[in-house]
Amino acid sequence: MSEASALECSVLVLNRFFMAVRVVNVRRAMTLLYRGCAEVITIENDQYFNYDFEAWCEISQLHALEKQPDEDYIRAVQFELQVPRIVRLTRYDRLPKTTVRFNRKNLFARDSHRCQYCGQSRPTSQLSLDHVVPRSLGGKTTWDNIVCCCLACNSRKGGRTPIQAGMKLLAKPCKPHSNPAMVTPMKDPRYASWKSFVTTGSAAG
Repeated sequence: MSEASALECSVLVLNRFFMAVRVVNVRRAMTLLYRGCAEVITIENDQYFNYDFEAWCEISQLHALEKQPDEDYIRAVQFELQVPRIVRLTRYDRLPKTTVRFNRKNLFARDSHRCQYCGQSRPTSQLSLDHVVPRSLGGKTTWDNIVCCCLACNSRKGGRTPIQAGMKLLAKPCKPHSNPAMVTPMKDPRYASWKSFVTTGSAAG
């Protein structure tokens, strides 16, 4: 995987009590580590290990000698730094939120960045959000009326309903019960370690 792709990876953030509270990008996770606000958590042979920034740099250099398929790396000044999958905030003890925030990030994550009309997966820059029932026809901006849509399908549908445009939704949109930004990545083997902290009743962010 390229460094650009590695920087797009997600990192699960735990509070001080090892409860999942949010998902951040690699840049944010590394900033927290470098500032001493967080530590890396790994699970090896069913045991938890924690590493501060300096220790993680040393571990990264060792792991880089024999990289594994589920590992990602970014280039530091003199060596490669392994992308952590989980970090724990050392001074944050607030409990996770219990409701799923309605925003673009969670909408894209709920639909797995896949156009709900043609089924193609796209990067966020090539996606938009579509009102299934257009606002001009009384459609509301809610979980059950907004879907992820590629630019081509959005243009084709225009200000019409799917039936009027001769298009069909892959699935009926609805409000997720848990934070899709936490649940969706677990379909990728690289995020298998998240399963120890994320369940269907996990927090939203």
